Amino acid sequence: MLVPSRRRLRLEVWIVLGLSLGQSAVYSVVQLLDKMTRAPLAQGTSTLNRSQSSREYFDLTYQLLDIIFALVPVVLVIYFLTELRPAGMAAGTGSSAFRKLGFNFARPGKDLLQGLGLAALIGIPSLGLYAAGRALGITTAIIPSALDSYWWTVPVLILSAIRHGIVEEVIVVGYLLDRLGKFGWGMPLAIFASSMLRGSYHLYQGFGPFIGNAVMGVIFALIYTKTRRVMPLVIAHALLDIVAFVGFSLFGKAIGLG
Repeated sequence: MLVPSRRRLRLEVWIVLGLSLGQSAVYSVVQLLDKMTRAPLAQGTSTLNRSQSSREYFDLTYQLLDIIFALVPVVLVIYFLTELRPAGMAAGTGSSAFRKLGFNFARPGKDLLQGLGLAALIGIPSLGLYAAGRALGITTAIIPSALDSYWWTVPVLILSAIRHGIVEEVIVVGYLLDRLGKFGWGMPLAIFASSMLRGSYHLYQGFGPFIGNAVMGVIFALIYTKTRRVMPLVIAHALLDIVAFVGFSLFGKAIGLG
């Protein structure tokens, strides 16, 4: 098995984060400062799924391109985590990154049940935290979807939710915990770093979502250290976002939101 040096691994992590959620974290901090210097956070808004064109099929094209290219860093992570066999070793001695992360369909029923349980565990308190954040003035008004109503709106929102689940859980939990462990970091410190990163790229929504997502990050990371499977986390995250995105798109105006 080829073992990269720590220096190479550090560079690798910076590249992955710079192309994905680390970049999002930097933008999120700048957006938070922008909002805070314009008006109180309670008066700000954060739109999660925006329309990108007034022309239906160009908007659809832009939405799909965003989803596809957002997944490229995940492909990069899978490539980096795949342990290649040295020349001369027998075929089949490499290690699959999908198996290593538990990002496969080896146990679909159990993963689905765990994902549903996690979604309920995280989703219900999140509503209360959002309400508290709004009342305290530390959270912006969050608009899960501002897409126009087309035949493709709901499918695109579902794909967007799945994209977020895959990108965040594979990179922030599976990949980052693996690499930080190889740096010699203890598991508590690695989990803290992972959860802080998760919280930081939600800062554009305010301090309430930062806290909520950081706590979610700790819970998800602890579960991953026990199960070594990222798939239940992906399922839970995708379900949470599907409920938020699609529910808001279908029922937001009916209940006075939007």
